[in-house]
Amino acid sequence: MRQFFAAKAEHPDVLMFFRMGDFYELFYDDARKAARLLDITLTQRGNSAGQPIPMAGVPHHSAEGYLARLVALGESVAICEQIGDPALAKGIVERKVVRIITPGTVTDEALLNERRDTLLLAVARGKHAYGVAWADLASGRFLVNEVASEDALEAELARLEPAELLVADEDGWPPFVAERSGMRRRPPWLFDVDSGRRQLLRFFGLHDLSGFGLEDKPLAIAAAAALLGYVEETQKQRLPHLTSIAIESGDGAIAMNAATRRHLELDSRVDGDSRTTLLGVLDSTVTPMGGRLLRRWLHRPLRDRGVLRHRHQAVATLIESRAGDDVRERFRALGDLERILSRIALRSARPRDLSTLRDGLGLLPDVRAILAPLDAPRLNALGAELGEHDAHAHLLAEAIVPQPPVLARDGGVFATGYDAELDELRTLSTNADQFLVDLEARERASSGIATLKVGYNRVHGYYLEISKGQADKAPTHYTRRQTLSNAERYITEELKQFEDKVLSARERSLARERLLYEQLLDALNERLEPLKHCAAALAELDVLCGFAERAQALDWSQPELGDAPGLRIERGRHPVVEAVRKDPFEPNDLILDEDNGRRMLVITGPNMGGKSTYMRQNALIVLLAHIGSFVPAARALIGPIDRILTRIGAGDDLARGQSTFMVEMSETSYILHHATDQSLVLMDEIGRGTSTYDGLALAEACARHLAHSNRAYTLFATHYFELTALAEPGNGIANVHLDAVEHGDQLVFMHAVKDGPADRSFGLQVAALAGLPKSVVKQARGRLIELEQQGRETPKPSFATAALDQPQQFGLFATSSAALDALAEVDPDELTPKQALEALYRIKALA
Repeated sequence: MRQFFAAKAEHPDVLMFFRMGDFYELFYDDARKAARLLDITLTQRGNSAGQPIPMAGVPHHSAEGYLARLVALGESVAICEQIGDPALAKGIVERKVVRIITPGTVTDEALLNERRDTLLLAVARGKHAYGVAWADLASGRFLVNEVASEDALEAELARLEPAELLVADEDGWPPFVAERSGMRRRPPWLFDVDSGRRQLLRFFGLHDLSGFGLEDKPLAIAAAAALLGYVEETQKQRLPHLTSIAIESGDGAIAMNAATRRHLELDSRVDGDSRTTLLGVLDSTVTPMGGRLLRRWLHRPLRDRGVLRHRHQAVATLIESRAGDDVRERFRALGDLERILSRIALRSARPRDLSTLRDGLGLLPDVRAILAPLDAPRLNALGAELGEHDAHAHLLAEAIVPQPPVLARDGGVFATGYDAELDELRTLSTNADQFLVDLEARERASSGIATLKVGYNRVHGYYLEISKGQADKAPTHYTRRQTLSNAERYITEELKQFEDKVLSARERSLARERLLYEQLLDALNERLEPLKHCAAALAELDVLCGFAERAQALDWSQPELGDAPGLRIERGRHPVVEAVRKDPFEPNDLILDEDNGRRMLVITGPNMGGKSTYMRQNALIVLLAHIGSFVPAARALIGPIDRILTRIGAGDDLARGQSTFMVEMSETSYILHHATDQSLVLMDEIGRGTSTYDGLALAEACARHLAHSNRAYTLFATHYFELTALAEPGNGIANVHLDAVEHGDQLVFMHAVKDGPADRSFGLQVAALAGLPKSVVKQARGRLIELEQQGRETPKPSFATAALDQPQQFGLFATSSAALDALAEVDPDELTPKQALEALYRIKALA
């Protein structure tokens, strides 16, 4: 317990897995917490200060499963191991914390989501900016950036979704940082720029940071140093796979804030069903490392048209040559080389990691042969980046058995013929059985004891066993080793020499394998960087082949990235809606450019008519084109785009004290401040969260600002038909609508976008479809007629006075009239045509 208290004092804030024999034990509050989280038994043992010691434990051989559950819950665990050989220790075995497992620093295969990056991220705060550094220890990526505002920081966190976030232990952090899951507060001095620069120089063995481009980015340096210090503190070992720092500037990507990522449902939904997201439809990658790269591309669409055109050309070539299918077939035998190489660098790789690497390197000649005849610059470059690794492939093929064991400590990793000394030691062990059979036969013959047998146990070793009744016949050169109730056990000099030789051979065999294993890891680490480049090339090739497969399976076409401003999409479809619905999807066109005088489309039409679907599909088509994918459209010509910004859907944020309308206005404010003439903006039902005239006035003002000040490409969906008056010649605003028709009692949505404004919303019909009671729909229909009649009789106030002059708005309960009373008594569903005509004449006379 003194050992435990000493270790726990150094790591008070994490759970302590304290190794005791075959178990990891937890004590006191750690035991109580682990018992609750893991549903394991809480026991007690011994006493401390007169009280029993609470205790809970897990078997060491199955600890990974328990660690995975704790990490998934956001917990960190310190692993306190026995140091040295218990057989040689005098007194209590020494124990020491060898590693701290945290949600952002895990590298073990069992603790990781294979298709999602597990990131550790640190934020350093300046007066008017933030430095951001993030690392993926499982793949050896280390990147930094500097952002100029809280909004930009929130967007970065939404893009990267770190598993663990490091910040200085100071007040004043914005809510989206302070309330984030996995946030760790660290001493502020760890974010010092000067000491951070020295730390980075020492770690990378450099004289300055100009090679990384960091010298003029002090906040990025501070964040990177704080992150690196945390990693060294938790991993307690060298990190040879972190060989450089890359700057990931926001200028090279299409900007999307947190709200836009949420509204477009790129890889997650509120209901948690990731299958009905863009990633769920797009991801047909074969390998885990390809899946992770695709997710990174999806969250960081590029603006570099040269890179994108090379990707589009590569996808087209893979489709035309059918080479994509051949590559994907080879990749089905390819493992996660990216993470395996990181475990090799950290010297935590298991034998099956090495056999997977061996098999992966063995595929390279076939992959290069498939790529060689293809005429696409990016595919040619990827073929070159695969590199030549024949020596390592040959080494692993010679060294590792076809199906190695799970753990190296069990032996049996290396193939026969790889090492002569190991083969000799193994021969001694494997020939032991035959020697014992021969010895037993000789001793029976020489002693005349037919029941004599040779045996072995772990306590006494090898022995010759004779029953009690035959013990007096034991030869004089037998030495008694053990007496049982019905037998005597003996040892001879020959058997003793054999025992020493065999047992030492087994121990020496395992020691030899441990040495050979370390040497093999050393050899692989010597060429770690070329191997990492090879893994990265394989991952990108997997993504491009996945794009080719999706384009063929879903009938997508190659987009054109034009230099002239504007958007022209012909017969565009929503990739997710089309994939999940059984009925054919109705495609629609989009034209936004100066030549046609259309920079903003005011979209009207019925609820459920498809306005939101139409807006989202065009944003997703633009996004897909900017990651290198083909798109769900007959043709897409896309000019320069710098941002995608959206305001879609209704929802509050009660934790931050924001109502639905406040959230709507906050997101709208962000768009109005950041949209440019190269931005694509989606605005859905602005102003619906407040009163009629307030909402209408705000919606009109926002639309005018976007059209005339921001001059962004805007899709503006609304139920305020008054906004259709904004479309005037020469102002860049046009009207389009989605229509529906009534067929008997049915409402049929056409889902086709047509020019011009809609003439009605069909709100009551949609309410009836939703199952509202008929009496409610009937009453609403009568009230609608009253309001429309009152609207015709009452002059509409101007927008300048509407928001202030609230009494001019329609009252909820208007004075009844004889005509309205008569109309309220009519049930249209119960009338014959003749009765309906008579009722119409009667009501007209009353009016």
